[in-house]
Amino acid sequence: MSVSSFTQVTVDTKANVYFDGKVVSHSVHFADGSKKTLGLIYPGEYHFGTAAAERMEIIAGSCTVRLDGSAENLDYATDSHFDVAANSGFTIIVAEGICEYICSFLA
Repeated sequence: MSVSSFTQVTVDTKANVYFDGKVVSHSVHFADGSKKTLGLIYPGEYHFGTAAAERMEIIAGSCTVRLDGSAENLDYATDSHFDVAANSGFTIIVAEGICEYICSFLA
């Protein structure tokens, strides 16, 4: 099960808004210098590029993901995750409802 809260963090009040507001997140900064984003993805299909490696944890809802370079679509539901390699990307599809996620930037 994913974590339900974070303590002793700093949160950016300015949202990261993508695709005309269909994907929205806020950045969370930890005392050790690490950063995560917490976000919502509304129904639709979206492509994201990544500079750093990422872990996307699905904390509510569901989605379908196709990693760059793959022809395979994989389904993810609440309490699952997928990893994205650095300098690549992924397409995420939310068919219905809202998909909530935590994105961790991996070293």
